[in-house]
This record gives sequence, C-alpha cells and structure tokens, in this order.
Amino acid sequence: MSDWKKAYRSFYYETAEAPADIELDPQRTALLVIDIQNTYMEVDADPVEAERWAPFRERMNQAVIPNTAKLVAYCREQGVEVIFARIACLKSDGRDRSLSQKKPGFNYLLLPKDREDSQLVAELTPDAEDIVVLKTTDSALTGTNLRLLLRNMEIRDVIVTGIFTDQCVSSTVRSLADESFGVVVVEDCCAAATEELHLNELKSINMIYCHVVQSEDIHEFLE
Repeated sequence: MSDWKKAYRSFYYETAEAPADIELDPQRTALLVIDIQNTYMEVDADPVEAERWAPFRERMNQAVIPNTAKLVAYCREQGVEVIFARIACLKSDGRDRSLSQKKPGFNYLLLPKDREDSQLVAELTPDAEDIVVLKTTDSALTGTNLRLLLRNMEIRDVIVTGIFTDQCVSSTVRSLADESFGVVVVEDCCAAATEELHLNELKSINMIYCHVVQSEDIHEFLE
C-alpha cells in the first residue's frame, strides 16, 4: 500500500493531520474512466509535435492504459459499477458541443460519436453491463446525466481515472466533490500532457476535492 496519506500535498495541506482510512463499499462505489480515446493515441504527422507528445504516449502505453485495464477488471470482480465517459458530439458538424470545445487551439474537439477516433481504446472496451456516457464538456458530471445515474444507483464514492489530469479529470473531480460524492483519484491511471502538469494538478485537488492514491491502494480500500 502506498503512503497516500502524505503524498501530493499542496501548501494548503503541508501541515494537516493525516486523513482517515478509506473504506469503499463495492455496492456504493463506481469506477469512472475518463476520455481514454483513440484520438489521443494518434501520432501527429508533424515530427516536431510527435516528438513533443512522445512522453505522454509512453506513459499512456506503459502505465495508464494497462493499469486502468487491470483496475477495471478488478472492480468488475468486486461488484463495483464501471462507467466510461468519452468526448463525443451527437451532430456531425459538432454544433452541439460546449463553447470550450469550439474554441481554436488544443481544446478544439470535433469527435462525432460514431467515428473511430472518438472511440475508447481497444484495451478498455466496455462490457455489456458497463455504462458509457458521452460528453462535450470537460466535466463528465456537468455535461451528462451521470449525476442522475449515480444517485439512482445509490453510489456514494467514485474512483476516478483517465485524461487529462489537469483538464477533464480535474473538472470532473471538482464537480463530484461539490455534489458531496467521495472521490478517489488513481495517480498511476491518469496522465496530463506533461509530468509537471500532472503532478501540479494532483497537488491542487488532493485532500480538498479528493484523495490521490495508487491503483494498489484500491484493493485495500475495497477489502
């Protein structure tokens, strides 16, 4: 088990007492996998951009995707509800997207729901009983009926994984915390464009909006 009670502390919590042990009831817990989609694994045709994003793809292939696949399998075994969120618009021209996805730049996203690049990566293919929500927002809670689904299933705690740590993961975590869900973020199942962005965001959200842990810790919490 990792030393999660002392890790990823920001200035605000450097001297705070250790948090209580985490106990997760499988019947009241959901695993939420955010935006691990084909589009983010494509290699840019521009060699400069391809090289710039190489560390991100390496982390995804060597850590985030395999770790998340293992966590999904374990959660299914334990009876934890598995939910996937993916960025996908309903209209081919994307006019149903939120403003943040229509603006030019990195966040400009036009991913029609049936197109291959908008699909989840093959290693994370949902089972028949898994829930998949489509969103055109950063927060998976704000942009979907996920809030209603969680309440209907009497979920109290949400384990969060996915990308990008400093964008959709963070937005979702903050939304969940504001709705009074208990939130656990799995560090080795998340990634940002750079390690610096990843670590800085984890420090920002840890202990106020969530607890940041490792995938190995989830086994302890569910037992």
